[in-house]
Amino acid sequence: MRILYHDASLAVAVKPPGLISERGEGGLPSLLAAELGLREDTVYPVHRLDRVTGGVIAYALNPAAAAALSAAIQAHQMKKTYLAVAMGAPEAETGEWRDLLFWDSRQRRAFVVKRPRRGVHEAVLTFERLAETDGLSLLKLEPLTGRTHQIRVQCASRGLPLWGDRPYGAKKGQSAALWCQRLAFPHPVTGEVMAFEAGPPVREEPWEMFRWSY
Repeated sequence: MRILYHDASLAVAVKPPGLISERGEGGLPSLLAAELGLREDTVYPVHRLDRVTGGVIAYALNPAAAAALSAAIQAHQMKKTYLAVAMGAPEAETGEWRDLLFWDSRQRRAFVVKRPRRGVHEAVLTFERLAETDGLSLLKLEPLTGRTHQIRVQCASRGLPLWGDRPYGAKKGQSAALWCQRLAFPHPVTGEVMAFEAGPPVREEPWEMFRWSY
C-alpha cells in the first residue's frame, strides 16, 4: 500500500477502491498497521471514505491524536477535494449545490428530500467542471459538509450519476469513479496545516480518458 506520511501521531495513506476504511477484516487499518509494524487497535479511524471511493485518507496513531483530529473535523478544519467522473455534465462550469439529504439505513442509500424532518441534514458542496469527453465530465468537488454518500447522491439527483455508481443510477462501469485527491488538516500536535495529494489510477477506466486534465 502507498503511505504518504507517518509519524508518532498520524499516518496518511492512499486507500484503494474496494477496501473499507474502518477497522475490520481486510480493512485499511489492519493493512496500515501491518505495514507500519503496529497493532490494529492503535490505528484510529477519524474520518472515512466509502468502500467504492479511493484516495487520500488519514489515521491517528494514539488517542490524543484521534481526539485532536476529530476536533479539527468538527471545526471544519479538515478539507477534502475529490475528483469524480459523471455521466453527463453540469451546465455551469462552477457552482454550489445545496440539498437536504435523508439516509435510509435499510436501503443503505441517501435520498434528496424537499422538507426538513427527523434524520434529514443539509448537504453543501462546490463543484468545478474540468473537462468533458464522450458524454462524460470530470468534476472537482469540495464538500463543505460530511454527509454519507453526499457527492454520489447530489450528482445523481441532478441527472449526473457517477460512472460505475449503479446504486445511484449509472449504466456503465462496476464501481463509482470517485477519488479523494487532496486532504488538508492541522497536525494534531503542532497545529501546522499539512496537505497531501494523490491522483487516481490513470490507466484504469474511466480515469484514463481524463489523464491530462488533473
